[in-house]
Amino acid sequence: MTDIPHQIAEELGVQPRQVEASVALLDGGATVPFIARYRKEATGGLDDSQLRRLEERLTYLRELASRRETVLKTIRDQGKLTPQLETDIRAADSKTRLEDLYRPYQPKRRTKAQIARELGLEPLADSLLEDPSQAPEALAADYLVPAGPDGKGGVPDAQAALDGARQILMERFAEDAELVGRLREWAWGNARLRSRVIEGKEREGAKFRDYFEHEEPLARIPSHRALALFRGQSEDILQLSLIWEGEDGESPTAEGMIARRFGIRHGDRPADDWLARTVRMSWRVKLSLQLELALKRRLREAAEEEAIRVFGRNLNDLLLAAPAGAVATMGLDPGIRTGVKVAVVDGTGKVVDTATVHPFPPRNDRNGALATLAGLAKRHAVRLVAIGNGTHSRETDALVAELMQAMPELPLTRVTVSEAGASVYSASEYASRELPELDVALRGAVSIARRLQDPLAELVKIEPKAIGVGQYQHDVSQVKLARTLDNVVEDCVNAVGVDVNTASAPLLARVAGLTPALAENVVSHRDRHGPFPDRKTLLEVQRLGPKAYEQCAGFLRIRGGRNPLDASAVHPEAYPVVERILKDSGKSIDQLIGDSPFLQRLEPARYTDDQFGEPTVRDILAELDKPGRDPRPEFRTARFREGVNTLQDLAPGMVLEGTVTNVTNFGAFVDIGVHQDGLVHISALAERFVRDPHEVVKAGDIVKVKVMEVDLERKRIGLSMRLDDEPGEGRSRRGSKPADGAAARRGKGGKDNRPQGGRGARREEKPMGAMAEALAALKKGQ
Repeated sequence: MTDIPHQIAEELGVQPRQVEASVALLDGGATVPFIARYRKEATGGLDDSQLRRLEERLTYLRELASRRETVLKTIRDQGKLTPQLETDIRAADSKTRLEDLYRPYQPKRRTKAQIARELGLEPLADSLLEDPSQAPEALAADYLVPAGPDGKGGVPDAQAALDGARQILMERFAEDAELVGRLREWAWGNARLRSRVIEGKEREGAKFRDYFEHEEPLARIPSHRALALFRGQSEDILQLSLIWEGEDGESPTAEGMIARRFGIRHGDRPADDWLARTVRMSWRVKLSLQLELALKRRLREAAEEEAIRVFGRNLNDLLLAAPAGAVATMGLDPGIRTGVKVAVVDGTGKVVDTATVHPFPPRNDRNGALATLAGLAKRHAVRLVAIGNGTHSRETDALVAELMQAMPELPLTRVTVSEAGASVYSASEYASRELPELDVALRGAVSIARRLQDPLAELVKIEPKAIGVGQYQHDVSQVKLARTLDNVVEDCVNAVGVDVNTASAPLLARVAGLTPALAENVVSHRDRHGPFPDRKTLLEVQRLGPKAYEQCAGFLRIRGGRNPLDASAVHPEAYPVVERILKDSGKSIDQLIGDSPFLQRLEPARYTDDQFGEPTVRDILAELDKPGRDPRPEFRTARFREGVNTLQDLAPGMVLEGTVTNVTNFGAFVDIGVHQDGLVHISALAERFVRDPHEVVKAGDIVKVKVMEVDLERKRIGLSMRLDDEPGEGRSRRGSKPADGAAARRGKGGKDNRPQGGRGARREEKPMGAMAEALAALKKGQ
């Protein structure tokens, strides 16, 4: 058995020394962002995604190793650990394999097989298995045991003896690790999952109607559909079962595998029928049920893992969306009865004014609302208006458009912003400390304005699960989801860098090396002593020691401080490298920074030493060229079509601009400004075959789409990014009721764009299906 670093190295396709160095750094308290950025020489340049995978596998394999030792000790204490069994256990490369080997030795309640062994029937079972030429009934007659004094127990007749022997063999077959492993893999590739509605639940479970009679290959069920099926089961709407080769649970293949494993074959020998029935009962009574539970668990785990991965990817795209920058911004949180909440923030995000206007029923004070908004915009030199995309967003957008038309001298740009999670932030403990003087409703408007200025800085204040870019996020392991999303946030924050003199405590808490308590201490020190003049001053922060400083310093920026390098991603430990360059060139630091022609002529190898190799020197030169550069894209916004405010305004064939709000495995949701996101099915994302929607779009992208279908009753919008599609033609090209068979299922590239799945899968191909309905509800936090 290879050791853990070698196993991880093989899985990642890297050198063992890279893994060993990374493990040593992680064990020493280093964070993934720090290792990825500032320890490239040690790790051989492993990036953050590789290090995250390494960290995940390291945790898994260490847990496996610990469990292995527990299993060995338990079996050893039972006196049943053979050299071969120990070898097999030490070679087990997964928790599933380890538990298969351990199953026969696990403490369990008294089984029928155990009772039969206690009655001395195991030799009978062994004898019939080894020599089927013996007559079962005649042999069993030698194993009769009289009942106890109370008249219970014993083996009264040959049939009872044979039943007990069969229980022993059935348990042995069901606990054979090699057999169970082979059957599991065979079943995963060949079984089908069947879904049926529970009688009487048709009306209650209408949203699952696409799965009332559904069946498809188990291994080919996409994650979103698997989670929908499991949700239907958990809500007592659907009944899920595995279908083997026969409708009644029979499986000649599985029974053949059991028979071959134990050398059982059917001839004309007296015990052959008895053994064949034992094999059949082993499958139907024990193994099939055992495997059904294991395979459903495997399907759920795989679906959860994929859903968490998709959520993480979407969150990454959202956090790294383009910031509008330090521009005075007005945030509008739309409302009807309670009015539209208004908050104005300056370029630093500081709240400078608030108001509530009532342009809609019942007050209908449109003129008053326009006057208030105009006054705020003039008084605070507002340039951007951020409008929350919730209920009555388009009416509010129209109000701002009217203001811009009536007062063209106001240089306003209006932008619709996702308000997902704004209410969560408004009612949070942090919001009450950050904005104690503001009403909860007004805090939402502040959040909307700030997330336009800098999505990353504002969204880190909200629990990632509340941001609304996942699929079936409430159906997955909340521990795994939280850990993954926290990692994504940490990686995004450190990729961008943080201005230590303006950042909030929640943002600072995501910096490598800083805990929430340390982040609060940084803010408290800043409040008491003023802005940090340089990075070294961070060491004066209470409880921020050398280790935390090493981890965080390179990701914290100090703009306009004593040392220009403090505004860059150059780590303080590497400042001596810059000093050597300055000495060699005769330039000052101000002359060196930004001098691209000179920096590009430098040879990195000339400035390496025992601590800093060429990868680090190249990073330093790149950072000196463009210090503190922001990796996020340039800010731009979608322009919603005038007059298209509700579903009723939509018509098939319209071409609109919108913003991608969520990407799932079956397509992308796009906000086109009608209060309800439309779905671009995976097959309508591009003219070519698309295996993964993330290949084409990501959350925050501005895209043009064509309206293909509008379902007013269910409030569903089908869209296409293939703008030459025609609504009638598009449905068949997306795979819904094809007109010309296989030809109609192919896109322009000639490839079949249907989701693979078999019977029942075609329902999923419709953008208006139950899956889109359920995901849209989830996305809105319902």
